[in-house]
Amino acid sequence: MTARILVAKPGLDGHDRGAKIVARTLRDAGFEVIYTGIRQKIEDVVSIAVQEDVAVVGLSILSGAHVALTTRTVEALRAADAGDIAVVVGGTIPLSDVPKLLAAGAAAVFPTGTALDVLVTEIRKLTGTAAEA
Repeated sequence: MTARILVAKPGLDGHDRGAKIVARTLRDAGFEVIYTGIRQKIEDVVSIAVQEDVAVVGLSILSGAHVALTTRTVEALRAADAGDIAVVVGGTIPLSDVPKLLAAGAAAVFPTGTALDVLVTEIRKLTGTAAEA
């Protein structure tokens, strides 16, 4: 079974090149990927995640609001009885904020510069999917 991944750009951040690269990389690795586009409301991200029955929500954040947006996303998923959906965060994230994101409920954090093969490996671990032979 192919895991479904939602890649979202919450908040006012309008730059999505990295999110598109991640979405394409995950798709090429065999995942089914839904990309929401830029400037998404947390409520909409959660609604799409639930409707699409995704295993992971990947937040791409460059704006500096990563801790608040991650916290709100995790809380909104729990409130929607979808707390089993893993939340991962990538983008412009200072290493000093990684523990804060993990404490807020992120399953993994991928700061700018994370190798794409590492991203794929970690998403496979989270979703329990093996590499395609």
